[in-house]
Amino acid sequence: MLNMKRTEGFTLIELMIVIAIVAILVALAVPAYKDYTVRTKVGECVNGAAVPKLAISEYRESSSPTAWPGDGDAAATSSPAGSSQYCSGFDGYSSTSGQFQINVNETAVGSALGANTIQPALTPTDNGQGGVDWRCSRGTTASPAVKYLPSTCRGT
Repeated sequence: MLNMKRTEGFTLIELMIVIAIVAILVALAVPAYKDYTVRTKVGECVNGAAVPKLAISEYRESSSPTAWPGDGDAAATSSPAGSSQYCSGFDGYSSTSGQFQINVNETAVGSALGANTIQPALTPTDNGQGGVDWRCSRGTTASPAVKYLPSTCRGT
Protein backbone atom coordinates (compact mmCIF):
# COMPACT_ATOMS: atom_id res chain seq x y z
CA MET A 1 0.00 0.00 0.00
CA LEU A 2 1.35 3.39 -0.97
CA ASN A 3 1.29 6.19 1.50
CA MET A 4 -0.18 9.27 -0.14
CA LYS A 5 1.09 12.48 1.31
CA ARG A 6 -1.81 14.76 2.09
CA THR A 7 -1.24 18.41 1.10
CA GLU A 8 -2.96 21.33 2.69
CA GLY A 9 -3.10 24.99 1.74
CA PHE A 10 -3.12 26.82 -1.55
CA THR A 11 -0.74 26.58 -4.42
CA LEU A 12 1.14 29.60 -5.64
CA ILE A 13 -0.93 29.83 -8.82
CA GLU A 14 -4.19 29.84 -6.84
CA LEU A 15 -2.94 32.70 -4.69
CA MET A 16 -1.83 34.67 -7.74
CA ILE A 17 -5.25 34.25 -9.36
CA VAL A 18 -6.97 35.56 -6.23
CA ILE A 19 -4.62 38.55 -6.06
CA ALA A 20 -5.29 39.32 -9.74
CA ILE A 21 -9.06 39.22 -9.18
CA VAL A 22 -8.80 41.53 -6.16
CA ALA A 23 -6.61 43.94 -8.14
CA ILE A 24 -9.18 44.10 -10.95
CA LEU A 25 -12.00 44.77 -8.49
CA VAL A 26 -10.01 47.56 -6.80
CA ALA A 27 -9.17 49.09 -10.18
CA LEU A 28 -12.89 49.29 -10.95
CA ALA A 29 -14.04 50.41 -7.50
CA VAL A 30 -11.67 53.32 -6.82
CA PRO A 31 -12.75 55.57 -9.74
CA ALA A 32 -16.43 54.83 -9.04
CA TYR A 33 -15.93 55.75 -5.38
CA LYS A 34 -14.18 59.00 -6.34
CA ASP A 35 -17.07 59.96 -8.64
CA TYR A 36 -19.51 59.13 -5.86
CA THR A 37 -17.75 61.36 -3.33
CA VAL A 38 -17.65 64.28 -5.79
CA ARG A 39 -21.36 63.77 -6.55
CA THR A 40 -22.13 63.81 -2.83
CA LYS A 41 -20.30 67.12 -2.35
CA VAL A 42 -22.09 68.67 -5.33
CA GLY A 43 -25.36 67.41 -3.84
CA GLU A 44 -24.52 69.33 -0.68
CA CYS A 45 -24.33 72.49 -2.78
CA VAL A 46 -27.74 71.77 -4.30
CA ASN A 47 -29.17 71.27 -0.80
CA GLY A 48 -27.45 74.47 0.33
CA ALA A 49 -29.58 76.37 -2.16
CA ALA A 50 -32.52 76.07 0.24
CA VAL A 51 -32.04 79.68 1.42
CA PRO A 52 -32.58 81.37 -1.97
CA LYS A 53 -35.25 78.81 -2.90
CA LEU A 54 -37.19 79.74 0.23
CA ALA A 55 -36.70 83.49 -0.32
CA ILE A 56 -37.88 83.28 -3.93
CA SER A 57 -40.84 81.05 -3.03
CA GLU A 58 -41.95 83.31 -0.18
CA TYR A 59 -41.69 86.41 -2.36
CA ARG A 60 -43.77 84.76 -5.06
CA GLU A 61 -46.38 83.46 -2.65
CA SER A 62 -46.79 86.53 -0.43
CA SER A 63 -45.53 89.72 -2.05
CA SER A 64 -46.28 89.33 -5.70
CA PRO A 65 -48.03 86.17 -6.87
CA THR A 66 -47.36 87.06 -10.50
CA ALA A 67 -43.68 88.05 -10.36
CA TRP A 68 -40.32 86.82 -9.14
CA PRO A 69 -38.04 88.93 -6.93
CA GLY A 70 -36.58 91.91 -8.78
CA ASP A 71 -32.93 91.35 -7.95
CA GLY A 72 -30.42 88.97 -6.36
CA ASP A 73 -30.69 90.68 -2.99
CA ALA A 74 -34.44 90.06 -2.74
CA ALA A 75 -33.90 86.50 -3.97
CA ALA A 76 -31.09 85.92 -1.42
CA THR A 77 -28.75 84.78 -4.19
CA SER A 78 -26.24 87.54 -3.56
CA SER A 79 -25.77 86.63 0.11
CA PRO A 80 -23.28 83.98 1.19
CA ALA A 81 -26.06 82.11 3.01
CA GLY A 82 -25.82 78.92 0.95
CA SER A 83 -22.09 78.81 0.52
CA SER A 84 -19.88 76.19 2.11
CA GLN A 85 -16.46 74.72 1.54
CA TYR A 86 -17.84 72.99 -1.57
CA CYS A 87 -19.88 75.82 -3.08
CA SER A 88 -19.07 79.47 -3.43
CA GLY A 89 -22.58 80.88 -3.69
CA PHE A 90 -25.06 81.55 -6.46
CA ASP A 91 -24.94 83.38 -9.75
CA GLY A 92 -27.01 84.36 -12.74
CA TYR A 93 -30.29 85.14 -11.01
CA SER A 94 -33.01 86.00 -13.53
CA SER A 95 -35.86 88.22 -12.34
CA THR A 96 -37.97 87.12 -15.32
CA SER A 97 -37.87 83.38 -14.56
CA GLY A 98 -36.58 83.17 -10.96
CA GLN A 99 -33.79 80.83 -12.12
CA PHE A 100 -30.32 80.90 -10.59
CA GLN A 101 -27.13 78.85 -10.82
CA ILE A 102 -25.10 77.21 -8.08
CA ASN A 103 -21.36 77.88 -8.18
CA VAL A 104 -19.51 74.71 -7.22
CA ASN A 105 -15.90 74.95 -6.02
CA GLU A 106 -14.42 72.28 -8.30
CA THR A 107 -11.12 72.17 -6.43
CA ALA A 108 -12.80 71.57 -3.07
CA VAL A 109 -15.10 68.81 -4.37
CA GLY A 110 -12.18 66.99 -5.98
CA SER A 111 -13.05 67.44 -9.64
CA ALA A 112 -10.05 67.76 -11.94
CA LEU A 113 -12.06 69.49 -14.67
CA GLY A 114 -11.22 73.11 -13.83
CA ALA A 115 -13.16 76.11 -12.63
CA ASN A 116 -16.76 76.86 -13.63
CA THR A 117 -17.45 73.44 -15.11
CA ILE A 118 -20.06 72.28 -12.57
CA GLN A 119 -22.91 74.82 -12.38
CA PRO A 120 -26.36 73.29 -11.92
CA ALA A 121 -29.38 75.58 -12.22
CA LEU A 122 -32.57 75.72 -10.16
CA THR A 123 -35.75 76.90 -11.88
CA PRO A 124 -39.02 77.69 -10.08
CA THR A 125 -42.46 77.18 -11.58
CA ASP A 126 -45.80 78.26 -10.21
CA ASN A 127 -47.73 75.07 -9.45
CA GLY A 128 -51.12 76.76 -9.80
CA GLN A 129 -52.07 76.10 -6.18
CA GLY A 130 -50.33 79.07 -4.61
CA GLY A 131 -46.98 77.32 -4.30
CA VAL A 132 -43.72 77.02 -6.17
CA ASP A 133 -42.18 73.82 -7.51
CA TRP A 134 -38.43 73.64 -8.14
CA ARG A 135 -36.62 71.81 -10.93
CA CYS A 136 -32.90 71.20 -10.96
CA SER A 137 -31.14 71.04 -14.33
CA ARG A 138 -27.57 70.82 -15.52
CA GLY A 139 -27.47 74.58 -16.23
CA THR A 140 -24.12 75.46 -17.79
CA THR A 141 -22.38 72.33 -16.51
CA ALA A 142 -19.85 71.08 -19.04
CA SER A 143 -20.61 67.70 -20.64
CA PRO A 144 -17.74 65.78 -18.96
CA ALA A 145 -18.91 67.03 -15.57
CA VAL A 146 -22.57 65.96 -15.85
CA LYS A 147 -21.69 62.66 -14.15
CA TYR A 148 -20.91 64.64 -10.98
CA LEU A 149 -24.42 66.12 -10.75
CA PRO A 150 -27.12 64.47 -8.64
CA SER A 151 -29.40 62.35 -10.83
CA THR A 152 -32.25 64.86 -10.46
CA CYS A 153 -30.08 67.59 -12.01
CA ARG A 154 -28.79 65.82 -15.10
CA GLY A 155 -31.61 66.90 -17.42
CA THR A 156 -31.55 70.04 -19.53
